[in-house]
Amino acid sequence: MSALEEMVRPSLARIVAPGDGYAPDREEYWGSGFFIAPGWLLTCAHVVGKGGAAVWRSGNAVGVTWQGGKTTGEVVLAKPRPEEPDGARGSWRFPDIALVRVRGAEDAPCVWLSDRAPTIPAQVSLHGWSRQTGDLGMRHGIGQASALDGKALLLTGQTPVEGVSGGPVVDLRHGAVIGMNKGRGRHEGAAVPITALRELFDVRGGEILHTVMGEHDLHHLGRFNDPAAGADWTRTQTRLGAPGAHGLDPGLRVRLYGHFAHLPPPGGPGEVMHLVHEVKSRVVQEDYRSPIEHDPRTWREGAGLLHGLRDPGDHGGRPELALDAVLLYAAKVAGQAALDHPADVDRDRLRDFTAWITEQATLYARQAIREDIDALLDRLPEETPRASVTVATVAGPTSTRMSAGTQSRARADVLVDVGEPVYGERYPLSVKLLYDGQDVTPLYSNDQGVRRDELHQYLREPLAEALRLGDRGQHLAAVEAFLPRRLFDVPLDDWRTGPDDAWDDADLFDEQSMPLGLRRVVVIRDRRRNARPASPEWRRRWAGVARPLSAGPLRGEATTQGHPQTGRPEGRMAAYGRLSGMDDACVPVHCGPVGSGPGLDAMAAALAAGHPLVLWRRDGHDHDECREFHVQAGQLLGLAGGAEGLHRQVRELRIRVSDPDTAEGLVGDIAVLFDPPDRPPHGTEPMQPPLMAAPDT
Repeated sequence: MSALEEMVRPSLARIVAPGDGYAPDREEYWGSGFFIAPGWLLTCAHVVGKGGAAVWRSGNAVGVTWQGGKTTGEVVLAKPRPEEPDGARGSWRFPDIALVRVRGAEDAPCVWLSDRAPTIPAQVSLHGWSRQTGDLGMRHGIGQASALDGKALLLTGQTPVEGVSGGPVVDLRHGAVIGMNKGRGRHEGAAVPITALRELFDVRGGEILHTVMGEHDLHHLGRFNDPAAGADWTRTQTRLGAPGAHGLDPGLRVRLYGHFAHLPPPGGPGEVMHLVHEVKSRVVQEDYRSPIEHDPRTWREGAGLLHGLRDPGDHGGRPELALDAVLLYAAKVAGQAALDHPADVDRDRLRDFTAWITEQATLYARQAIREDIDALLDRLPEETPRASVTVATVAGPTSTRMSAGTQSRARADVLVDVGEPVYGERYPLSVKLLYDGQDVTPLYSNDQGVRRDELHQYLREPLAEALRLGDRGQHLAAVEAFLPRRLFDVPLDDWRTGPDDAWDDADLFDEQSMPLGLRRVVVIRDRRRNARPASPEWRRRWAGVARPLSAGPLRGEATTQGHPQTGRPEGRMAAYGRLSGMDDACVPVHCGPVGSGPGLDAMAAALAAGHPLVLWRRDGHDHDECREFHVQAGQLLGLAGGAEGLHRQVRELRIRVSDPDTAEGLVGDIAVLFDPPDRPPHGTEPMQPPLMAAPDT
């Protein structure tokens, strides 16, 4: 056996029907699995799904046999799960992954999981159990992994045989598990990349993965520190000469990840990526972003993104930059964890971690980076060893929020861009991240377009992903929707990214199940005028709304009762003249929708007159409520003081309206145009329908 195969075999398990039999030839064999942490097994969802409804409805319904014994396990997390546990066994689309708790297997050796996406192409070994040759036994093969798409690896050469589904795929160059066998076609196989574990963080109960990954890293640190433990992954990787950060050999890496395991976990991928970007910008002295958006869920994955860091302008390569970056990142992580979770940080372990960082920086880091690390760690107060009130000592450019004069500490805001209809009434879509008010990274697009009533359906998952990447700790990303004017009444702030049934179920209700507008800033922007350079009127009025705000009618025929009189509506040019004459700090208000009819004409006039703020009520209602709406809108604007304070007032109103105990007398369903100039998408290519193929001649 090769050194890596010798490491993998003790970690393999076979998944069988639960029972008391120990003879492999009499077991009802389902597939393979492998231990990733003491007492925690990874396999495919379709493997455990062979047990039917019992797997999804009860605790210990999966038989697990490994080198050290046999017991039953419980499927704790899985994606996908059958929609009807008592019905069909499901269509096992990617990620096809399941985490099984195996009590009594705490002594089973565990594989080393890669800390980053696989480097493709890669020579790999495939492992698992199979009956293909008759007797049930371990199987091992050599192949090549190449990218299929973001959710799958394509395997060529020796491909998975029947029964090895759920077994590990090992990168032979790096000495790490990068995937899990899923199945095979006629000429190739498919594997689930190990990064699919991130998708389990988002299912109910997914936070347990932070514990699992911490136990994974502590397991490997313990074996590395124990000379009597025998062969271990860290020493095997060292003998392989596994490439990585210059100076960050496998021994240093396993110690670093052991320290990470004792820290409170990050609040989300945005928190990790914010630190990664700060570090990259400092170490290579250039503010650049990767064209690929990553989705790390653990501190170790952030360090993995810094392996092999190079200065884009230095073609000769400076591999020492990667170790500088990893050590600076470690110092920032220590401070961030202490800042956000001071009560949860173990002071003694944090002291050990910061001492270790200082030691490694003294030995390996360049002087400038060593000084940055010392400055970060020296700012941590003595009474809470190395616990800081700020970790922004070495920071990149601050990003500006939409509202005047404030700074956003979210990593990025989210742009939802809905284009003008194509192919009839189908609207093309895209979702992007907006950094620093100017840099944009695309995440999702649908150029074919969807119907108006399908917008929420198609945007739910991309929005959820974008918000995870944009949020940073307690600082939440705003949602800016660039919409055609006829879609201004779409209730974007009422959309949810979580399951629809969670809002009404006390057992499922959490912050993710709430409508967007109850938790974060959600505003509408005009797609058409943002595609052109800002007009002088628009710029002037944006500067004006920094002052205390007042309210004025969007439609000129509105009466003191708050709604338009019957009769001929005000003409568009008359409305433009009246709205142009309003004070710059006066905000047009309308008791009714603006996506059609007279409301649409009035909104067009307000936009032409340069108004960056408009409030309106988009739902159907009785006219006798309009007077109260205008009174409340005026009060809301007065309390806001200026554009900077408007978001909080609108959010508080939405929360009060959503609660029957506080909604009485309030008029809800309020929509907000909050549209500052000089922010994307101006200067970007407009979305167009794809070119149609010419007919054959």
